Amino acid sequence: MLPKMKHFHVVLKSLASRSKKIGSSQRNKKHRGRKMKRLNATMRRLKVETNEIRKEQENIKRGQMEVRGKFEAIQFECEQLRKETDLITKQSLNTQLRLALMFQILRARETNDLSKAATLTQVLRALIPKQNNK
Repeated sequence: MLPKMKHFHVVLKSLASRSKKIGSSQRNKKHRGRKMKRLNATMRRLKVETNEIRKEQENIKRGQMEVRGKFEAIQFECEQLRKETDLITKQSLNTQLRLALMFQILRARETNDLSKAATLTQVLRALIPKQNNK
């Protein structure tokens, strides 16, 4: 009877070890399932974050394009103002030159230097059309 008992215990032990293996396999499947759920949740979260980042980058790109357009408009206006300033400066210089000539003509007439007054008047008459053409 002893050998049969021993055989019975061996069979029980092998069954017990198999049941442990089956149990551990099921635990591994459950553990794997939990891991997969966590992984899937992480993947979904990352996809959402990626989409948010993409939208933010698009908004930044649009903002940069708007700023670039505004900057170019400001540069254009600055160039126009520079041209207008140059024109006003030239006109001011021409006006000052004419006024100086007129003042010299008046002085020459006051001193009865009519030849000098006539020469300055001719210079002024020649100067006016040149300045108007510019």
